[in-house]
Amino acid sequence: MRSTGLRSTQFTILQALSLTGEIQQRELGKVLGMDSTTLTRTLGILTREGWICSREGDDRRERWFKLAPEGEARLERALPHWEEAQANLRRKFGQARWDELMRAANDVTNVAAEKGEDV
Repeated sequence: MRSTGLRSTQFTILQALSLTGEIQQRELGKVLGMDSTTLTRTLGILTREGWICSREGDDRRERWFKLAPEGEARLERALPHWEEAQANLRRKFGQARWDELMRAANDVTNVAAEKGEDV
């Protein structure tokens, strides 16, 4: 991923915004299981780079985010690298072990989200 100029957290946020469309910061944090400090800092970077757009909601404390065209392009360029990394890990662990790791990671994220905790 290094060659794409994206950190893994940035890639993850761009990918999430690609899937969710416009979303409140609070909800994005829940979806990603990311603490608010890290999320706020990373969203600021992505906004400054022009990869995402933001707007205030009805409440001034509410922020909405969505993928900008440059963010879509950046994500498209990064996806093949991400897919290659995922394929390499699948080969390394084997499909059964990989599936087990993915289930465990999803379980941890889901339990934390249900409790309103950061992962």
